[in-house]
Amino acid sequence: MKRRLSCVCVVGWLVTGVGTAAAQFQAPQVFDKAPAALWVFPPGAAGNEFGVFHFRRVFELDARPSTFVVHVSADNRYRLFVNGEPVSSGPQRSDLMHWRYETVDLAPRLRAGRNVLAAVVWNWGDEKPVAQFSRQTAFLLQGNSPREAIVNSGPEWKVLRNEGYTWIPVPGPAIGGYYAAPPGEAIDARRYPWGWEHPDYPQDDWVAAQAGRGARARRTQLRAGNPFGEAGGWQLVPRSIPPMEESPVQFASVRRTEGVQANAGFLQGKSELIVPSRSRAVLLLDQGHLTNAFPVLETSGGAGSTVALVYAEALKDAKGNKGNRNGIEGKTIAGVRDEFRPDGGNRRRFQTLWFRTYRYVQLEITTGEEPLRVHDLHGIFVGYPFELAAQFSSDLAWLADMWAINWRGARLCAWETYFDTPYYEQLQYVGDTRIQALITLYMSNDDRLVRQAIEHFDFSRIPEGITASRYPSDLGQYIPTFSPIWVAMVHDFWMHRDAPDYVRGFLPGTRSVLAWFERQVDDTGLLGPISWWPYVDWAKEWGRGVPPGGSEGHSTVISLQFVYALDRAAELEQALGVPGLADHYRSLARKVRDAVRQRSWDQAKGLFRDTPGGTTYSQQANVMAVLTDAVAAGDQAALMERVLSDTTLTQSTYYFSYYQFEALRKAGLGDRYVEQLVPWRGMLDLGLTTVPETPEPTRSDSHAWSAHPNYGLLATVVGVRPAEPGFKRVRIEPHLGPLQRVEGRVPHPAGTISVTLARTAGGGLRGEVTLPQGLEGVFAWNGKQIAMRPGRQTVSF
Repeated sequence: MKRRLSCVCVVGWLVTGVGTAAAQFQAPQVFDKAPAALWVFPPGAAGNEFGVFHFRRVFELDARPSTFVVHVSADNRYRLFVNGEPVSSGPQRSDLMHWRYETVDLAPRLRAGRNVLAAVVWNWGDEKPVAQFSRQTAFLLQGNSPREAIVNSGPEWKVLRNEGYTWIPVPGPAIGGYYAAPPGEAIDARRYPWGWEHPDYPQDDWVAAQAGRGARARRTQLRAGNPFGEAGGWQLVPRSIPPMEESPVQFASVRRTEGVQANAGFLQGKSELIVPSRSRAVLLLDQGHLTNAFPVLETSGGAGSTVALVYAEALKDAKGNKGNRNGIEGKTIAGVRDEFRPDGGNRRRFQTLWFRTYRYVQLEITTGEEPLRVHDLHGIFVGYPFELAAQFSSDLAWLADMWAINWRGARLCAWETYFDTPYYEQLQYVGDTRIQALITLYMSNDDRLVRQAIEHFDFSRIPEGITASRYPSDLGQYIPTFSPIWVAMVHDFWMHRDAPDYVRGFLPGTRSVLAWFERQVDDTGLLGPISWWPYVDWAKEWGRGVPPGGSEGHSTVISLQFVYALDRAAELEQALGVPGLADHYRSLARKVRDAVRQRSWDQAKGLFRDTPGGTTYSQQANVMAVLTDAVAAGDQAALMERVLSDTTLTQSTYYFSYYQFEALRKAGLGDRYVEQLVPWRGMLDLGLTTVPETPEPTRSDSHAWSAHPNYGLLATVVGVRPAEPGFKRVRIEPHLGPLQRVEGRVPHPAGTISVTLARTAGGGLRGEVTLPQGLEGVFAWNGKQIAMRPGRQTVSF
């Protein structure tokens, strides 16, 4: 595939080379001793109106420098080019009090003589995604030292408004449900400044950028640089995660056509698609699996044409059902839409500013008086650059296919933040993210996105104490029941990473969350009415996911979620904080736990009611009773057997089944784990290539909270878990269930934990375990355990 530079926007290839060296250049003098750059704006534009703007700075160099480090940011988003080559994209998503900047060494793209820095900056205006904070349209480029300060943003920079762009709003009901992601884009090539990013582009009609306040790092704003402690504008902090991975992807097949014929060569970029004048052509393209990608379309001619791309996770029949995702007969497409209007130019390369999520793309072309030649249509995959460091295999073949769709789902829901769904929302929710973080810790060696998520939710806390349900989010939303899950997420990190000082920094936040819940405990010993949205699970019997007693008070499951957080917070305080507070948390947990036992237990049924004296029962409430020891340890297995067998109970959906599977293991029924994965086999039978939000009918086909079986395969089936905080020791306790052999690899901060196990003819177990240098632990099976040491060793029972 050839790369061409006559493009609407070329995505930065940031995986290697330019853009990867940010961590090397976080020099202490940044924004401190270097001459200050100025934030610049398009003059005459309202600060928060829709607009796409191009900024340029032409400058001369006597010789090509060995290094030339700058720091870049913008509001809402930017892409930076050096002499026509993309070098950076951002800023990393956050909020105004932690506004990110990227650090880039431009030297590899500079040369002696004339050079140009060029940035496209856009503001979605009223159509901005819910996750996007914004102050006003602006751009900043700050040199790292006086030498690089010659290109600092200021009035020397020129700016041009791109009149070729308009947004296409996305009505959620028309595409399947709540929509909070960016709008579609309409691009008119006749009004586009082709070549604007290259040094030889004439900029006579460009105007001087309007200069505003100087750049200040947040640490400087809070020190002598701002003696009165004011915190207006963008509080700049460095990027904390690597650039996103970007790599070309091609469609797998043309599934149907109308008005034109297309062959495989077109999809491979080897042949052209020619659409005659005054005609219409429609092609349904199948990626073969769900992906996130920037669509790239290259055309020639076709003045007066309109080219539309419609993106969908799946097609739907006349009743709105998706059915098997591989099937297309009797189904149509509806979804996010982009439109391109060619100007008749040669080799015009159209690319959207924002990526799209799709399996299916419908290409719709209507030509005018001139035929249109389509040279190429493909995508550029984008996502957090996770590398798979884990492995699982067994004698049950379909588990490998499940592992693959779970990992793909986890990857598509990981970008500059975690996503609940990349198609519909692109929001980072606490409930989703705790599960995604555990998948990350077990399947990759990179915990930076986990750390950022924990920090984001800490930033989101409101004065009354709880976290937001999702963050970053310019539209505040509060699901109080997610705040205890954030406490558990902090505890998870403490168990898996040896970073006590880092974790200690979140204790003020966990205390504020638990204090909020403690204020809700009434004279029954249970939690009283819960304000905002007390969501627990998308159970079909529960309106808006709220269990009985959720809003009015005395919900068994919500009271036990509080206990679940108290238990973990007590461990954190005992080890890192205030032991007296740990004692208080344990006492409070006992009080609420005892109240649940006394008021919600139904002796006749052997189950916990959803509310004291209520007539409904749920898997969710009884699962939490096991996880919090509201039922005695010796009775937990029997309770979980009832949870699994009693179909009259409100059933857990994919999200809450994570907690159900954890309770199964805790109750001593870990060997039942694999049989619980039947719904995931059903996903494969439906042709899903990622894991959905809920059982059918589901809005979203990609929701990483449903990918938790990959964690379970490693943590329960292979049985690898931390035995001490910081993962300083390991406990390996496998639960093979029906499996005859398993092999697993789990990344650990010290290296890789490898486990290979097989059942023996006499009903025993034999295998090999390899622990990284410095890691010790135990291997447990059937009530017996043996000590484990670093290196390779044989286990036999």
